[in-house]
Amino acid sequence: MVVFLAFFYFSLPDPLFEDPYSTVLEDRNGNLLSASIADDGQWRFPLQQKVPEKFEVAIVQFEDKRFYSHWGVDPLAIGRAIKQNVQAGKVISGGSTLTMQVMRLARKNQSRTFVAKAIETLQSLRLEFALTKEEILAYYASHAPFGGNVVGIEAAAWRYFGRRVDQLSWAEACMLAVLPNNPSLIHLGRNRDELKLKRDRLLQQLKDAEKIDEMTYELAISEPIPENPHALPQQAKHLLVRAKMEGHDQKKIHSTIDERIQIQSERIINDHFRRISGNQVFNAAAIILKVETGEVISYVGNTNAGADHQEMVDVVTAPRSTGSILKPFLYAAKMDEGSMLPRTLVSDVPTVISGFSPKNFSREYDGAVPADQALIRSLNIPAVLELQEYQYEKFYNLLKNVGLTTLKYEADHYGLSLVLGGAEGTLWDITGAYASMARTLNHYFLKPGSKRYHKSDFHSPYYASSTKQDEQLELSETSWLSASSIWLTFDALRELYRPGEETGWQHFSSTKPIAWKTGTSFGFRDGWAVGTNAEYTVGVWVGNADGEGRPGLTGTEMAAPILFDLFALLPGQPWFQRPESELTEIQVCTKSGQRLSSFCESSVATWVTKTGLSSLPCEYHRRIHLTNDERFQVNLDCETSARVHTANWFVLPPVQEYYYRSKNISYRPLPPTRSDCVPATQVAMDLVYPKQGAEIFIPRELDGSPGRTLFQAAHRSSKSTVYWHLDGDYIGSTKKTHHLSLIADIGKHTLTLVDDEGQILTQSFRILASP
Repeated sequence: MVVFLAFFYFSLPDPLFEDPYSTVLEDRNGNLLSASIADDGQWRFPLQQKVPEKFEVAIVQFEDKRFYSHWGVDPLAIGRAIKQNVQAGKVISGGSTLTMQVMRLARKNQSRTFVAKAIETLQSLRLEFALTKEEILAYYASHAPFGGNVVGIEAAAWRYFGRRVDQLSWAEACMLAVLPNNPSLIHLGRNRDELKLKRDRLLQQLKDAEKIDEMTYELAISEPIPENPHALPQQAKHLLVRAKMEGHDQKKIHSTIDERIQIQSERIINDHFRRISGNQVFNAAAIILKVETGEVISYVGNTNAGADHQEMVDVVTAPRSTGSILKPFLYAAKMDEGSMLPRTLVSDVPTVISGFSPKNFSREYDGAVPADQALIRSLNIPAVLELQEYQYEKFYNLLKNVGLTTLKYEADHYGLSLVLGGAEGTLWDITGAYASMARTLNHYFLKPGSKRYHKSDFHSPYYASSTKQDEQLELSETSWLSASSIWLTFDALRELYRPGEETGWQHFSSTKPIAWKTGTSFGFRDGWAVGTNAEYTVGVWVGNADGEGRPGLTGTEMAAPILFDLFALLPGQPWFQRPESELTEIQVCTKSGQRLSSFCESSVATWVTKTGLSSLPCEYHRRIHLTNDERFQVNLDCETSARVHTANWFVLPPVQEYYYRSKNISYRPLPPTRSDCVPATQVAMDLVYPKQGAEIFIPRELDGSPGRTLFQAAHRSSKSTVYWHLDGDYIGSTKKTHHLSLIADIGKHTLTLVDDEGQILTQSFRILASP
């Protein structure tokens, strides 16, 4: 007896089922987004936790009327089956309960011998002690065959009716209830009449048992049998693959995706695919995040470009050259430390730094440009000079802290190119970093007192509802970026009219205030657009997954239109509050954008960070003494006070002035010093190229002769002559345009320039040997 009891107690297999399951991705409301077939080739969804009422009523009526009253074995059903089999002279009824059918499915339909039947019966009794009736029914509903390679009620509901199991009608629930009894009936083209007959017979039984009323019955029997199986949904298919690769414990992944927005996002991406593919650009990706939490509500990993164009590559997680998309983080960092104000002039002239020579996309130079306009226009040279001043090592650490995970090398590997696409980033990380900035700004207003920051506000996005973000309980007075610097950055990026960073003025009409930035990588390989408001952040990438560049593949032309179409899907028009406790409105010089000095001619009110209050006053305006007609500079040593006129003058360094005045017709160059007066101490000329200490490599010509290099200088006076000397030897003179081509030997040289007023400029450089 003890042996029997032990056998009985341990008779159930553990686990009950070892079948592989499909991986199922659901949206935030439990709607099916996509699924992958199980490893054994079956559409078998994970265990159904709760069987819908209609299917429960139908299957119990059809298979096991006394399911809720027996202990796994129904003696009355067995007796009835024996009687029917004897009368028929063959086996036509088995008398199995739903519990026994669960055990048969668990045992993989082993041979139907008397011994096997006895073991199955014993295990059924044991199962009734181990599980509730609801759990037993859930196992049956999840593992019963429904024809072909469809297993389980949930997969069957999607395969045959294209909807969730809890949305089935009485007719649909009854059709599925009769299928496991004879799953071959699901050959819809051949067995439609027989299947409908069995379904209607079950509906009649339900009506007779008063489970449904007459009207429900009449409506149900009028429903046709489906003609063809449905394809399962395939929304967010790249996210499904990612979830499987990242090893989520649950086979059914309840995601943060919003099905409605996901479907519309995929439609938008593929509508634009038809546009961009005309330029041989085949891939695009986009994600939409909720700022408050970082939840992903839409995840489009690629276009439907076909296998030839790598449509299964998930570009959301693919590292790509960042182009200009990281410039706002540098702008915010400069605002944060107070070394730059929004309208501060930054240099935009030809620049060479240790052999690195950045160029603006337009290949033009403005001489000097306000910092906010440099950001809006995505000018490269000002960004590099800002990074040089800020230090690329600090910027590298900032990018890692705000969420970039693709910086695999040390800061020195990237250097100043870090802000121009010299590093790679993913759409996932970059969009998440923009959302984290927005979140930090929003949360600033939720925390009273001096300690208003959680550094944990900077965190990666997430797509699984089960994901818990680490919470930092301790508040601090600072974060990676302050709320004030973020607000100033977003305020600059809010402009919708802007000189395109690549292709001229662009205007995207939108009633929703959005801070947005585009970026384009070298070689036209990647087009980026990221935008945010207080509630949502949207990131878009466009390009070719194989890295092929195409003319016109820019963030403005290719990615920005998608960005604004995606924002049009989203509700609300929220904008950020201004963190006035961290900002101060001050008067700044209208022309220089620096703090107002006594020499500035006019001013404009500007919001600045508290740290910006310690920035330098205007260094471009100075007081000079002029003749009354303002043609010459003079002083009291050469002119009487009655004939001297004092004025405040806006003066740029010579190289900046050279380019600035061609773009600003109102700019007035500094008048020359009258010949009978002591020469002014103001520097009149400067070298554009080479800069002090430059190292120059000059390749040889095709015939093997040494190559030439073009030196360039700028002078305030267009009438001046500049005399050039190399290592003390006179080599030529220039007027108006000061360009000189020369050949220099390998080694260190000294270049000396003298103008016709006797001013001297001397700089050294080195010619490097050919490799």
